[in-house]
Amino acid sequence: MSTRKSARYEEIADHLRDLVDRAVPGERLPSESELCDEFGVSRMTARHAVQQVEAEGLIERRRGAGTFVRSRPVPRDLGSPLSFSENMRARGMEPTSQTLEWGRVVPTSDERSALGLEDDEGAFVLERLRAADEVPMALERAVMSEQLASSIAASISGGSLHDMFRGAGRPPALAIAEVTARHATKRQRDLLDLPSTGIVIVERRTIFDDAQLPLERTVTWYAAERYSFQAVLMSGDYAGRR
Repeated sequence: MSTRKSARYEEIADHLRDLVDRAVPGERLPSESELCDEFGVSRMTARHAVQQVEAEGLIERRRGAGTFVRSRPVPRDLGSPLSFSENMRARGMEPTSQTLEWGRVVPTSDERSALGLEDDEGAFVLERLRAADEVPMALERAVMSEQLASSIAASISGGSLHDMFRGAGRPPALAIAEVTARHATKRQRDLLDLPSTGIVIVERRTIFDDAQLPLERTVTWYAAERYSFQAVLMSGDYAGRR
């Protein structure tokens, strides 16, 4: 009898995995009672299957609402010079941007230092809401020198900022980043469609071109529930052999 129960539980779990593979994030899945009717099993067997698939991070249960396909976090390499657009396309997703601000700005001391600006030099800021497959993913604020801004101004309306840098003859080559996490502000929650308890991952990074000259000082607020950050760590001996 235990073998039969185990087989039925695994069959239901496989069925749920198949549904997840064909569904989109947020789509509702059969309830435990519906699974009981469909497979002719007890509530305990159906619940065991649902709990297993939930533990795998594929689904989420919402009290009083039902069982839903969980949003899949998008992997991002820490410190990668890849742009948002390049990263999303590498994951098979279509990136889009909404420009929120583009214009002159007085740089902060951090931005001035990162970009190597003189005390009397101004800067330009480009703030955009970044989305993938129409889902808001990140809010990005990039500051650059006025000289660099003038060289890409004609193409600033859309597309990859890094492609614009390449078009100006300054391809991005290196990124140095630091990452923290905190509660999102109201503006960030509204733009990123986050709940009142929403968390953002904050990445501050400086991008350099292939001549090791700074291109941009960027702060990006990522919707934490839609991202997973990953890093490659190597010992000194192994890194030296690469």
